[in-house]
Amino acid sequence: MSKNKHSNGLVYSTDPNFKIEEENEIVETLAPNLQKLRVWLDTKHRGGKVATLVTGFIGTDTDLQTIAKTLKNTCGTGGSAKDGEIIIQGDNREKILQWLLKNGYINSKKAGG
Repeated sequence: MSKNKHSNGLVYSTDPNFKIEEENEIVETLAPNLQKLRVWLDTKHRGGKVATLVTGFIGTDTDLQTIAKTLKNTCGTGGSAKDGEIIIQGDNREKILQWLLKNGYINSKKAGG
């Protein structure tokens, strides 16, 4: 279950001078050679359909979306990216792994069964 990024658990305060302090987390995208990405095959919660997951990405959501879009174009299929995961429809483990290795993600490998 993901937390709402604007929720800090505070419901109400009676202090008229109270101000919510915003936490500004600056997330920097690691260089491709430092990323440890894993490519999985998954069928859970997908109505029996197969999807390829790329997990372990550390970086900004914009960079994640850019990589996801490129992988979707490379595989010629749909997908999405959220919460540090890229989901590509179908069994595209080989294509994705080859693209990752070709583009400098040298610590990438297949995972799972």
